[in-house]
Amino acid sequence: MLRQRSQTKPIRRKSADRADRATSGQIAPRPNGVTHGERLRQEIADLIVDGTLPPGTALDEKTLAERHGVSRTPVREALRELAAAGLVEHRPHRGAVVAAITERQLEEMFEVMADLEALCAGYAAATISPTERQQLLDMQDAAEVLVRAGDLVGYTEANERFHDFIYATSHNGFLSETVKNVRLRLSPFRRAQFRTLGRLAVSHEEHDRVMQAILRGDRDAAAREMRTHIGSVHHSFTVFSGRE
Repeated sequence: MLRQRSQTKPIRRKSADRADRATSGQIAPRPNGVTHGERLRQEIADLIVDGTLPPGTALDEKTLAERHGVSRTPVREALRELAAAGLVEHRPHRGAVVAAITERQLEEMFEVMADLEALCAGYAAATISPTERQQLLDMQDAAEVLVRAGDLVGYTEANERFHDFIYATSHNGFLSETVKNVRLRLSPFRRAQFRTLGRLAVSHEEHDRVMQAILRGDRDAAAREMRTHIGSVHHSFTVFSGRE
């Protein structure tokens, strides 16, 4: 259940000491074919979400390129995508700056995300094929290994694969495309929630309830469990950001 909307005000993020990330050297190597621009976008987005780069901070292309050891082209690409995601805005005479996202805006995004993903899960329960059923079971088994190992990076990637798979098994291309566009706006916040204590195990359990409902062919239960899961993601981010 999503929380009642709060008053419109800038998000107060946890003031974790991550300045070393903001001033670190070259960007990490590209995993799984991820481009420099994509990796840089994730790096900057994470710094914005955890409060290392607060609202109003100027994002100079040259400085970012030097800091991360890349050319200005991937920096420009990353800033353009972050602007599309609402994390960065371009101001006259100031260039790119970190945008201020209010709690109300974030709650609205999570509400839409919950409804769209619930719709995907409900469709998946009605249309999943025998082959896809086994793939979903195998995916959950592999994710459990990552949870037991406490592999944050590995589970974060597994989480994205799980949700992508639910979108695909909805067998509705337009819905899948729409939900992915919304997820792009929320992906930094969804990644951040895994830094809360015990979140990997809880997330995996929530995924299991979604999966079981889909495998039973229970459309209403699948939608309900997915909506509850996204509400839990939102709550976990509020804990991480220090607002609860």
